[in-house]
Amino acid sequence: MSCARRPGRRSPRPWLAGAEPERYAGGLSKAPWQAARDVGAPMQYPFLSTAFLDTLEETGAVDPRRGWAPCHLGGGDHFLPLYQRADSRGEYVFDFAWADAYQRHGLPYYPKLVTAIPFTPVVGPRWRGDWSANALWEGVQERAREHGASGWHLLFPDQLAREVLAELPLIGRQACHFRWFNRDYADFEDFLGAFNSRKRKSVRRERRRIGEQGLSATRHSGARIEAHHWRFFYHCYANTYRVRGQRPYLSERFFLRLAETLGEQLLMVLAWHQGEPVAAGLYLFDDHTLYGRYWGCVREYDALHFEVCYYQGIEFAIERGLREFDPGVQGEHKILRGFEPVITHSLHWLAEPAFHDAVADFCQREARHVIGYRDEARTLLPYRREE
Repeated sequence: MSCARRPGRRSPRPWLAGAEPERYAGGLSKAPWQAARDVGAPMQYPFLSTAFLDTLEETGAVDPRRGWAPCHLGGGDHFLPLYQRADSRGEYVFDFAWADAYQRHGLPYYPKLVTAIPFTPVVGPRWRGDWSANALWEGVQERAREHGASGWHLLFPDQLAREVLAELPLIGRQACHFRWFNRDYADFEDFLGAFNSRKRKSVRRERRRIGEQGLSATRHSGARIEAHHWRFFYHCYANTYRVRGQRPYLSERFFLRLAETLGEQLLMVLAWHQGEPVAAGLYLFDDHTLYGRYWGCVREYDALHFEVCYYQGIEFAIERGLREFDPGVQGEHKILRGFEPVITHSLHWLAEPAFHDAVADFCQREARHVIGYRDEARTLLPYRREE
């Protein structure tokens, strides 16, 4: 598999004719983040940044007309994202059954308040600044009264956030996602060396299929993601929704704006067939973790999804020395490719005491099944068992 094109190397692909490889995707000779960010400064968790959250609002992805009404607490470096929700789409913590139960009892479940990164089911910090549990709780309670909300839901918090909020009367809910961990691998082959023989051969066979079908993959980050790359990527991204009769959550303007504000933390993988692009995947990353977020293709090929969404990401994480790779929700097929089952969390409060107690009981029973699933999934991992 090849990496991004070498600087100065002229591409033989005819569709690239006239492209300006040194210009930024937004048409700028220098991206704003290149001037604003200090060289060598740490790359922080991108999804809680002002750049990411403001871009969602500025491009209309987060808007009251689409069921996301911002009602945040604080601002600047002391900020809790908070949304009044009119439905539950785009959250990836499924509470539709709770809403149905409210409706059957003649109670409104919506609006509700949600602290989350819209359309982004990845674990991480959920506020900026030094908030105490009491300050958060008082602010959320006040917002709930203002909006007549049925409750508050905090999705995919990291361990530190859960520890801060442990004293609050919140219901804990668990789910199982899959994550890759970098155990100081030197390269992809070193990673495969940890597999048992049969599973190692299976991954190598999948990667060989890419070349056998006349496919190749390239990786582009920062200013090397060019305008025509973005156009093709968005066509692929939107197509994954349209084939299911759904509207994409995010617009092309969102991604172009993100390139201007967080470009240095973006990685795009492109797949090619005979000089033409056929698939694309977009990742974000910080100093610790790679986050696989968006994917699409114009034609189906054997094992192409695994190459673009998993193997290229693993190679990039190893090269960058990143410790983890979160490829997104669901997908038991990730297990055989080295992604380990991990428990993720959400926290919930319902203002109606009877429903709060009922949901707490449900989540407690559900957790036993989630843990059992996690434990069973671990037995399917491809890694050699230590004697």
